[in-house]
Amino acid sequence: MKRYRPTYFIGQAFSGLWRNGVMSFASIAVLMSCLVVLGSFTLLVANININLEALGLMNQIVAFVDDDMTEDDISRIEREIKSIPYVGNVTHITESEALDEWIEQVGEYGDLYEQFRDDNPLPDSFVLEYVDGAHYSDIMYNLGRIEGIESIRDERSLANTMQSLKNGIMLIFSWFLIVLFVVSVFVIINTVKLSVYSRKNEIEIMRYVGATGTFISLPFIIEGALIGLTASMLAYIVENFLYDYIQKSMADVVNVIKIIPLSDIRVVLFFGFAAVGIVTGIIGSTISLSKYTRS
Repeated sequence: MKRYRPTYFIGQAFSGLWRNGVMSFASIAVLMSCLVVLGSFTLLVANININLEALGLMNQIVAFVDDDMTEDDISRIEREIKSIPYVGNVTHITESEALDEWIEQVGEYGDLYEQFRDDNPLPDSFVLEYVDGAHYSDIMYNLGRIEGIESIRDERSLANTMQSLKNGIMLIFSWFLIVLFVVSVFVIINTVKLSVYSRKNEIEIMRYVGATGTFISLPFIIEGALIGLTASMLAYIVENFLYDYIQKSMADVVNVIKIIPLSDIRVVLFFGFAAVGIVTGIIGSTISLSKYTRS
């Protein structure tokens, strides 16, 4: 049998895509939507994890000191905090250090807060880590009894809220992914089926002259892979635009939430989309061929 170059199979795949233009477009659109949802949920979970790490993974308490406290009072408060059972590391953050941290968090807008150097509204605070969560309530009770502590920020409750949010997102994400994946594969199956059906007589002739199953199937598998690759590239472009827009919007509104820079995830996003798209396309093609190309 005559040997065919790879360009022959690729050409046949493109021909199939063009021949079934409407269904090919539908397959690409549905799979692209699936990938955008997949990428969005994944990035959301990744950003929640980053912020959970920034919160000290639920084992930190921040105690804010009253503005009227003197240096001696602050030293006394630190000693009393360190004397509380099951309290580990205690870090004193001065009002100046607190302002520096805030300026670093807001990034390019930090210059706006330099005016507060001479009249700093931020209080001194103590960040304490506890070594045994079973005694958390006792630690909070003892902190509340220390004179000069104005307020206590319990990062455990915030972290628990974020963890619950993450679990809820993962549950929704799983169902969305299953549904969209099934829909994507189904549409690709029907697209490739149309290509197979339109070449049904040609396939029968190729079988008759001894063409192998691989020779017959390869153009259709490449067609499915091309659908997946095209969908993944479009999804990558859309996801980049959406993430960049959200990142800029969040920077203008909320400065205390950490967001993974787009430059750190572009490569992973690109290859992740490409891998999922191509594999989905190949799966859809393979399923459709199992019926139409069997002997």
